[in-house]
Parts: sequence; structure tokens; C-alpha cells
Amino acid sequence: MELSIYFLLFGVLSCYVYGAQSSQNFTSIFSFGDSYTDTGNFPTLAAAAGWPISFTSIYPPYGETFFHQPAGRWSDGRLIIDFIAKEYGLPYIPPYKAYTGSFNQGANFAVGGATAINVEFFEKNGYVKFNMIRDSLDYQLAWFEELKATLCASTEECKEFFSTSLFTFGEFGANDYSFMLEAGVSVNEVRTYVPQVVQLISAAVEQVISAGAVTLAVAGQLPTGCIPIILTLFQSSNSDDYEANTGCLTAYNNLAMYHNVLLRQELMRLRSKYPHVKLSYTNYYDPIINIVKSPCLPGKYCFIDKPLQVCCGKDGPYNYNLTELCGMPGVDACQTPSTYLHWDGVHLTEAAYHYISDTWLHGPFADPPIKGPRN
Repeated sequence: MELSIYFLLFGVLSCYVYGAQSSQNFTSIFSFGDSYTDTGNFPTLAAAAGWPISFTSIYPPYGETFFHQPAGRWSDGRLIIDFIAKEYGLPYIPPYKAYTGSFNQGANFAVGGATAINVEFFEKNGYVKFNMIRDSLDYQLAWFEELKATLCASTEECKEFFSTSLFTFGEFGANDYSFMLEAGVSVNEVRTYVPQVVQLISAAVEQVISAGAVTLAVAGQLPTGCIPIILTLFQSSNSDDYEANTGCLTAYNNLAMYHNVLLRQELMRLRSKYPHVKLSYTNYYDPIINIVKSPCLPGKYCFIDKPLQVCCGKDGPYNYNLTELCGMPGVDACQTPSTYLHWDGVHLTEAAYHYISDTWLHGPFADPPIKGPRN
């Protein structure tokens, strides 16, 4: 009964009517997030923190498809943020902690492993057994404030500068929930933290609006139960734990859907509070679920008929195991990454990101689309 209410609410939310939105040419993009958006901050921050980096996006075959070498991205090539920048004729958004040039055309504050909840929370409660990088959303916002002081000198100047910027958030929440789940916290208990995560995202959105942001895109959760690392960590011998039409873990997908419902509710509230702001909900869940259900739709995308398989991995039912990860010696990538949804067991391939980016820019999986329908 509870889940059916969520589905009903999704339907109501999708019917929200917007005024006419004009397509805008942005002069800069500022992005916050985790490894789905990180373009190079993680290696720099990890090295500074003294982490032993034995497998990351700095090693082949990461980056092989487009950059032909590792490029700081957790994929074989470009990410959604890269395709958005390309759409607006902007350079790839430089990582704030790994770049010494100008940020006049934007900055990427996203870091692989970043959380919405402050990192000290996870250390204090024993949800992680290592010292975390200081990269949670509050830190990313502090970096933004630090950079803002170099871009504009007054409130009015900042509002003018950011009026032609696109701000993107997320997704946020996946690492918050994963750290808890991997520490043995039940799905039901993790659900109790979802409102807190959503409120932190909302507060971050309001902070950049107060700085002058008028165009924002806020991403929801992926279908967590379809991610190979989750399928591997929480595999079950009970077939009832899996969705019959996807092979994904039901409880973890329900967690993601719950997050997305609360996030969309909160974005509706913010739209009413800030009617001058264009605030898009960008949807990871539906395009990925659609690919898992129907891996090949000619004219849109075409992935292998086992869409939960990993391109860069080794062994296990999903070509993924926790001891032989992409980027480690002896772990090879598939020959055709463009036919895979999943790149390394956590992240997607460039082909998947390319498809999703198009649905965010032009619809139907952004509410409203960032750019608008194609002419």
C-alpha cells in the first residue's frame, strides 16, 4: 500500500505545470556531487589525505573511450556534466581542487565518495573504518563560497555573474546510504535518514540561490538495487527479494524511490518560494530502469541483453567482485564499452551517460528539461 502511494505521488508530481521556459545560453557551470560528476578532484584530495591509491580513476582503462587515458572521471569517457557543457559550447568544467587556471566559465566541486551528511557523522558513528576525505556537501559549499569571492566583489555583481550560470547538484545520498548499509544498518533504519539528506540538498540549493543562481538542476537517486556493487554485497538466495522484471534488489530500489519522492516534493516547495528560479529535477532512475527492462531500443540506445553485467571487472555473476576492481592489474575492460550500461560496478559508461544527458537536456527525464525540447 505504501509503495502504491509513492507511485501515485510520482504521477501527481509529473503533472506539475510550468510556465514557458526559454532556452538559455550559459556562460558558466558550477557542479556539486560525487563520483557520478567528479572530473578530477578525488585523486588530488586522496593523495593530499595520504590515502594509498591502488585503484582509482587515475589508472587505465579509465578514460579509454574518449580521452584515451585516465582523465579523473570514474568512467571509460565523458560524464553527464561533460555532455551538458558541450551542449552549451563550454569547456569541460575544471575540478576545483585539481586545476590552477581560471574558473570564470565554471568549477566542478564534486568528489568521488562525497556525502550530503557531514563526513564527521560517519566517522563518529563508526559507519566507516577510515578517515574520510573532507568532501561532503558542506565542504563543497565552502569551496564555492571561497571561489565566489574571486569571481565577483559585491552582492549585485555576484547576482549578475551567476544569472547566466547553470548550477547542478548530485546526485547526493548514494554514498550516505551505502556507507550505512555496508556497516550493517538495515534498509528500514537507513530510510529514516532520507529526510535529513533531502533537507541538506534543499539547503544547499537555497544557498546558491541566495548567491544569485537562477537556473539549477538537481538529480535524484539511481535505482540502487540495479547497481552491481549492491547486487553483489547484498545478494540473496530468496528470489522474492528481486524484481521479477529487472533482476534488481527490490528493497534498495524502494529506498531510492523514497528519496526521489521526498526530493521532488522539496523541489516543488522551493519553486513556490522562488518563482523567478528555474529548478529542474533530473531523473537518473527512470532512464536506467528502462535500459534494464529493455536493453535495446533502436534509435535511442542499444546495450547488451544482460544489462546488469559490468564492462570493467572480473568474475562473479555480474563480472564484478570486491577484490579485483577496475583499474587494478589484471582487470580488463570489455571490448565494446558502448554496449554496456555499467562500467566498473558502481559507475556507468560514457554511452549511458550520453543517453541520460540527452534526456535531461531535452526531456523526457528532467522536469522541466534543462534546455527544452529539440526544435
